This record gives sequence, structure tokens and C-alpha cells, in this order.
Amino acid sequence: MKFFSDIRLLLLSLWLGAAVFFIAVAQSAFAVVPQRELAGAVVGRTLSILNFAGLGIAVVLLLTSFVISRVPINKFLIWAERSLLVVLAAACGVGQFVIGWMLASVRGQLGRPIDEVAADDPLRIQFNNLHEWSVWVLFAGMVAAFLVFFIITNRRSGAAAKKVDPAAPYDFSKEFKI
Repeated sequence: MKFFSDIRLLLLSLWLGAAVFFIAVAQSAFAVVPQRELAGAVVGRTLSILNFAGLGIAVVLLLTSFVISRVPINKFLIWAERSLLVVLAAACGVGQFVIGWMLASVRGQLGRPIDEVAADDPLRIQFNNLHEWSVWVLFAGMVAAFLVFFIITNRRSGAAAKKVDPAAPYDFSKEFKI
């Protein structure tokens, strides 16, 4: 089961790393690409890949959590893990299929680059609000994934800790072998 848990942690770590890297890509794209519209296209495409990957990984981890549940473990932690994986999947799904679609719709209604639209224009304000929601939804997914990572890791270390002899909790001779 350790190998299975390691694969699950690897998938989750890959997505978390990609999400953190996405933040750097988004900032770099707007700093380097001369046209903000092109930078937005790069960021939108990268976010789309991140959302689809997060959705897929969340579903795979959610399904595999039912295989893990056959092992005697804390029921609260397994249901907390599943709930957080649902949050991750929902965040990626909402970010991609709801907010992403709405952002594309607003961009289509503008008919010109977003930087050419006045800051007090209702469509510009709506675009900025949707962008803010997109950031918060991605952040919620990242926090949920981070918590799942620690739940899975704690479960593994908790199982190893139960193998320690409870009669000798202060026996440090095994810890400091030379």
C-alpha cells in the first residue's frame, strides 16, 4: 500500500507544483510578452491545462481513496480527504467551465483588447471581477490539495508510528545508532 500512497502523493504534488509554477508563468507572460492580449492568451491556455489536469487528478484520487479505505484508518480523515478532493475538483471545474466561459464571453462582447476599454466600463468591471473570482477559486483548489497532501502524508506516518512498542515510548537507543 505504500507504493500506492506514493503514487497518489506524486500526482497531487505534480498538480500543486504546476499550480505554483502557473503563478510564475502568468506574471512572467505579462512582464515579457509585448502585447497583453497575447500574454492573456498564453495564461488562459496554461490555466486551462492546469484546470483539466486538476479535475482529472482529483477524480483519480477520489476514486482511489475507496481502495485505500479498505485498510483500517481513521474514518474522519478519509472523509476529510474525500471532501477536500471534491473541493479541488469543483474548483478546477468551476474555474474552467463557469468562470473561464464567462471571461471568454465578456472578452467576445468587448470586441477589442481589454486594455483599450475604459476602467469604468461595465464590461471591464465585470471582467476584472471574474478575474478576481478565478484567482480565488484556484487558490481554494490549491489549499484543498495542500491539505489533502498532509492528510495522506500523516496517514502514512501515523501507520508507521503505530508499529512502535507502546511499552517503551522513551527508548531512544534505536534512534541514535552509530
